Amino acid sequence: MQIAVLKESHADERRVALSPEGVKQLTKAGFNCHIETGAGNFARMTDAAYADAGALIASDRQALLEQADVLLAVQPPTSDALKQLKPGAVVMSFLYAHTNPALVEQLIQSRLSAFALDAVPRISRAQKMDALSSQANLAGYKAVLLGANALGKIFPLMMTAAGTITPARVVIFGAGVAGLQAIATAKRLGAVVEVTDVRPETKEQVESLGGRFISVDGAEAAVVEGGYAKEVSAEYLQKQKEIVSKKVAEADLVITTALVMGKRAPLLVTEEMVRSMKPGSVIVDMAVESGGNCALSQPGQTYMAHGVTIIGETNLPALLATNASELYSRNVVTLLLHVLTKDGLQNTDDEITTGVLITHSGQLVHAFTKNILQPQ
Repeated sequence: MQIAVLKESHADERRVALSPEGVKQLTKAGFNCHIETGAGNFARMTDAAYADAGALIASDRQALLEQADVLLAVQPPTSDALKQLKPGAVVMSFLYAHTNPALVEQLIQSRLSAFALDAVPRISRAQKMDALSSQANLAGYKAVLLGANALGKIFPLMMTAAGTITPARVVIFGAGVAGLQAIATAKRLGAVVEVTDVRPETKEQVESLGGRFISVDGAEAAVVEGGYAKEVSAEYLQKQKEIVSKKVAEADLVITTALVMGKRAPLLVTEEMVRSMKPGSVIVDMAVESGGNCALSQPGQTYMAHGVTIIGETNLPALLATNASELYSRNVVTLLLHVLTKDGLQNTDDEITTGVLITHSGQLVHAFTKNILQPQ
């Protein structure tokens, strides 16, 4: 079975789907790996490293696609790339299928089996396949560094002969994977960190990292099966807004990480809250690509509004391309070896396989995506 890895074509994507280490694992399992020339350059993974690992380096992109049994990618493959794959081929990448009906329709028409790395069930035995978590971890770290760089003051308490510098105050919305890493990073840099989350059970995790949990009295727990937060009531959001607004006004840096699967990101930082912040403060909106948690954030833009710098970086993991690619490759290899052998699909009724398989044999088979795109 031939595996193809292309150089990512998305404008701000610097990651690569498979590392040389991953090539070794798949070659050992009986797969043939073909890597497009320069696919790993941005991630500091050279063609020579891939060749040494056992891959064939290919310069003819069209031939690579036409001969591929499996296409591995980070971003959803382009329409042109999908058209060149043979019927029955496998696509494995981030797909976000529930928000991309045109992509799903093309996968169906081309009779491709598509596995979505963004749909891995959050169960213990799937942790090594969970690409959303591995990438969010790095994104949480990078968000703090971007915020610290844009802030005109240091994070830690510093006592000098010229006087004492008070520590920076950081407010983080969301204590998921990205939020927890942001807490840990900001604390290591010496900031005072306060955190809000719709899930009361995250309080212990926040405090274990040295953060202060902002409690909203009377709030309902908001967790769905699989560990993803769901939409909460307007009453909850109003209570949260009243309490958190005061914290935001005192903050030097605000980082928002809140996402709702299958929905627009919740609006958490209003323009009024931005106006209340101190001049020179910073907001990093990690949910900007899904609509944004901040009313004023713009995808791919960093600009100033009401004296506050608002950072809307859409692909934080790609700014750490080497580590992000290494982790993503491990996620991909683990998932691929779970659902495929060199002879074809396996574990077709398994919870992990059914959780990530979007289209197969010309049909949309993923329950969550079907419920959104083809409601009864």
